[in-house]
Amino acid sequence: MGILICAIGLLPLFLALSIGKVYNETKLSVGMIISMILITIWQLDIGVLYFRDVLSEDIVLFLFKLFRAGPTFTLPMVLYMAYWIINNQPSVTKKTNWLTKISYALFTKKALIGFTIWSVIVYFISWTNLGVTGLVVSNERFTGKHYFPEYGPLLWVYFLHMAGIVFFLLVVCVLSLRIRNSHFKNFLMGFSFNALLLIVPGALNFIPLTGLLTSSIGVIIFSVGSLHVFVKFNVELKIHSYELMEKQKKLDYTGQLTGSLIHEVKNTNSIIKSFSGMLEKSDDLNERDKRTLEMIGKSSEHLDQLTDNYSAYMKAAALAFKTEDLAEIIRESIDFSAGMLQENKVELEFTNIYSPLNVYLNKTNLEQVFINLIKNSVEAMPVDRPEKKISISTEIDDKNIIIHFIDTGKGIPQENWVSVFDPFISLGNKKRGMGLGLPFVKKMMIEHLGDINIVESSPNGTHFKLEIPQEGMLNGGN
Repeated sequence: MGILICAIGLLPLFLALSIGKVYNETKLSVGMIISMILITIWQLDIGVLYFRDVLSEDIVLFLFKLFRAGPTFTLPMVLYMAYWIINNQPSVTKKTNWLTKISYALFTKKALIGFTIWSVIVYFISWTNLGVTGLVVSNERFTGKHYFPEYGPLLWVYFLHMAGIVFFLLVVCVLSLRIRNSHFKNFLMGFSFNALLLIVPGALNFIPLTGLLTSSIGVIIFSVGSLHVFVKFNVELKIHSYELMEKQKKLDYTGQLTGSLIHEVKNTNSIIKSFSGMLEKSDDLNERDKRTLEMIGKSSEHLDQLTDNYSAYMKAAALAFKTEDLAEIIRESIDFSAGMLQENKVELEFTNIYSPLNVYLNKTNLEQVFINLIKNSVEAMPVDRPEKKISISTEIDDKNIIIHFIDTGKGIPQENWVSVFDPFISLGNKKRGMGLGLPFVKKMMIEHLGDINIVESSPNGTHFKLEIPQEGMLNGGN
């Protein structure tokens, strides 16, 4: 019987090793591996009680106290995984009721450290006579003779500890509903539910009449169920990451193709300039021919300038990307634009109800995106407009962070909603500039594997919609 229980306990260890080989690149996988190892130790803690005929009572008692680390340290491990997901995935920041406020207060770094210290204290108590005083022999109908722990006066501390695990798992279920990313939400809810199915049968082990097999049922359910939700979660992320990589490959190929085309145009233009220069030295040209050659020369110079501008626009220097909070980027961009907004008497409102808004980005370039949008909107507002306002708000879907950028400018004609993002295209409403503001914004959004489009525009204003992948989508939660 002891061998059977220990063999069942090796199931989560085997799954942990499999997870380590296949999904060894994320913090979440590390949490899963440690959780599975703790479950194995928990099961060995029970299995050793059936080695009455093999090991001495003192050795069994020592191993029982040693292996109690499994159930004892499950609490901080569950908290670690929940803490990491809840604090790294966008969720609604408005704490609308007292339950939500308390729930968020429990999932902080200080709370995690505090619960870990508490678990160490509980584990230490188990080594004393206050926790476990010894072993008694129990003879059950279905499981035969085995040792059963005799608990000390502080057994209630251990019960309180296990009740705390159940409580926090329920809190995790509540908070997971506020996570906008459905992949992380489903994983967290699935893991919490499976953990509850593990702990409830395990609690029955304290009742001698039930024997010590009930926890094995919970171990099997937890191992299979948790592996299912974890693999499903990773497969979904990998599929989306593959789609993003394919999109990046196409962008890289398009950039290389454009660079090659610009190079060939410059070469051909050099030939045209050379031959037109030779013709200009001819003495047989009349005034009409000279004017024609002059126009060819000017057109050739213009083409040279244009290709140089495109080369500068398309030049892709190696950008340094790191994980940043997009909300902070937007706020800093607003601060940089404060003087321009005050000078033109434009009101800007930024609304964000999510935290964090983690994005894998280049801070300088993404700040410039919002500075360009603000500048473009300010310049598009008629002087006599009674309400000059820019509204920026955020939204989250399964994959992306969405930024709505709405102004009260003169608007963009619908036929120009696409061409306005093309470089060197002017709508005629600016006296100066090369028309690179919105094209730069478009290019930067695409380089961040996102996009920008016009949703609506009229003489009363324009609504831009920016989309950018969440940080967790890009690297699987690293």
